[in-house]
Amino acid sequence: MTVSWTPHRFTGGLLALDTANTVVLRGDPQKTFDRFDSPAEIARFADAASDFRAAELGGRRLEAPLPDKIAPVVLAIREATDRLFRGAVAKGAVATGDLPPFLKACAEGLAHSHTEIGASGRPFGDPATPIAFEAALAVSALSLLQGDAFARLRICPNCTWLFLDRSRNSSRLWCDMAVCGNRQKASRHYRRRRAAARGTTNV
Repeated sequence: MTVSWTPHRFTGGLLALDTANTVVLRGDPQKTFDRFDSPAEIARFADAASDFRAAELGGRRLEAPLPDKIAPVVLAIREATDRLFRGAVAKGAVATGDLPPFLKACAEGLAHSHTEIGASGRPFGDPATPIAFEAALAVSALSLLQGDAFARLRICPNCTWLFLDRSRNSSRLWCDMAVCGNRQKASRHYRRRRAAARGTTNV
């Protein structure tokens, strides 16, 4: 199934979190599904992320010309990232046992990348040339261990996506107020109306 990579799919705040969120409704075996079931979607996602994550990437384009080949590495980084940081949000600390597979997956993503990163103002390297998606994904995932990123990680109570709360007072609740926030508001409104109707009926 072809996915429409709309802005809502990129509300995680970082490339690594957007990628982790390509598994929808994690934890619900009846409803969960993987938007990367078709490796071709990895290439389409990378193309869309080049635009939606342009600020994070410093304007450097992502490339994934052989999605079938890189899929195992991309999925390994995605799952290790989700496991490590979802657990960290729940526990308030990083589980050291989850670090080795995370670091190993990121190392695999960087292993065959022939580029340079980390120059001042250019964490993802020279914007004049593209960067392999799996390498950029690894850099983005590793950045979550720096600064206050970990402290700002949240799990959306509606869709269970991971997201980075960059609000001034760290009070953001939803991954996307226009989608998940409004759905929860509508759900609460519906429940109140049903409760009120039942109360009227019982009078």
